[in-house]
Amino acid sequence: MTGFYSYMESKQIEENRGRLALEISKTISFIPDIIGAFETSDPAKTIQPLAEKIRIETGAEFVVIGNKDGIRFSHPSATKIGLKMTGGDNDRALKKGEYYVSEAEGSLGPSIRGKSPILNEQGEIIGIVSVGFLLEDVHQQIIDKIFKVFIVSFFALLISLVGSIFLGRNIRRDTLGLEPYEIANLYKEKNAILHAVKEGILAIDNQGNITMMNQRAKRLLDIHGTVRNRKVDGLFPSNYLYEVIKSGNSQTDKEMVWKDKTVIVNCTPIFNENGIKGVVASFRDKTEIEQMLNTISEVKRYSEDLRAQTHEFTNKLYVLLGLLQLGEYKEAVDMIQSETQTLQVQHSVVFNQINDTKVQAILLGKIGRASEKKIKFEINADSYLAILPSHITLSNLIVILGNLIDNAIEAVYDCETPTVSFFATDIGDDIIFEISDNGKGIGEETSLLFERGYTSKNSAEPRGFGLSNAEEAVIELNGIIEVQSSQNGGTVFTVYLPKKVQGVDDVEWN
Repeated sequence: MTGFYSYMESKQIEENRGRLALEISKTISFIPDIIGAFETSDPAKTIQPLAEKIRIETGAEFVVIGNKDGIRFSHPSATKIGLKMTGGDNDRALKKGEYYVSEAEGSLGPSIRGKSPILNEQGEIIGIVSVGFLLEDVHQQIIDKIFKVFIVSFFALLISLVGSIFLGRNIRRDTLGLEPYEIANLYKEKNAILHAVKEGILAIDNQGNITMMNQRAKRLLDIHGTVRNRKVDGLFPSNYLYEVIKSGNSQTDKEMVWKDKTVIVNCTPIFNENGIKGVVASFRDKTEIEQMLNTISEVKRYSEDLRAQTHEFTNKLYVLLGLLQLGEYKEAVDMIQSETQTLQVQHSVVFNQINDTKVQAILLGKIGRASEKKIKFEINADSYLAILPSHITLSNLIVILGNLIDNAIEAVYDCETPTVSFFATDIGDDIIFEISDNGKGIGEETSLLFERGYTSKNSAEPRGFGLSNAEEAVIELNGIIEVQSSQNGGTVFTVYLPKKVQGVDDVEWN
């Protein structure tokens, strides 16, 4: 900017000097005494003193007046009066009568000149006025002016440099010494992490204004649109957050009820050099945690069922080995035939009519467990099931079928001929599972069966979650679960699961 300003200033000084020279020359060309002197025998006698007086008063380097032939009648150096004017730039004034500014080298050196013709009363050109300033003086004036500008610019630049150093240090302290590209990368990583985690994350400042909230938190709290810089009050249990701001102590695994949800909250204060800057809270729906724990529990039970099946067949192999060692071949053959006949009926349905491997695995585990408990487990010969759609996962089936079959097995413990029956079909738009037992049935407590924590069994261990978990899993799949007493006593549970998720085209149904 200083260079540009200096260039413009130098041009302006040159233009001003040229304009001043031209105005002085015009003024002189109209002076009557100057015009009248041209009619005398010695014009220089009148013109020289007048021209010198004007030169001294205006500060011009020279005021030269000549006739139409360019012969001088005035000059700062009296010895050059009567000589021809130099520079070769008089033609426009003497021949065309123009007023103009020019640059040329005269007797005193290179100069900026203002040229004006002198006209008599008849309008004839009788002479010329040349007023000039030496370029050397103009350049010196430009240098003096620019030098002052450079001094001011130097101090301005010096102050700016010192200020930028302090500003840079302050910014680096606020950004923990990170470069801009590093901050940008951290910002992108933060956004990616916030959107990837399944927990809701909420951050507020020490005034209770929301500074950040991820999409998961908005879904859990049923919030739409932006909430940045809004008060947290009314959107989240604010008393808990203000308590952390006040105490400065972290809070972990705090169970809170907000609207119709129970959430598990962890809060951590944010500190800076001035104290607590705010609080960041992470929270998750307790229902999801319980579902995850229930699924893990059911998978563990499924593993135990497979272990029971292995244990049962191991015991039978030991019995066969004992019979063979004792020579009781007929009894051994009868036992093999009996077991084979039972397994053939069960496995024929499981492997030939139940085509979904997930359901097959669950049924095999439950067959083994029932056998270990000396309970008859029947699979209806009319059962048929194709490969289940992808939205019905193994964890869903373990929670639903596992809990219902286990509940039926426990219900027949005290029966003389304990029997549990299973039926499945996929005819129509729904997949239907039916589990029945010949236990004592259900009474008036039907409405309480699916209530969390309710149980009709006496036990020191926490119970009453199996049927509740099964119902939640069925509802999650947009299905229906029904329970009723059978005609021959006992209980029948029926589950209806739609083959397609509402609003979404399912995979091909085989």
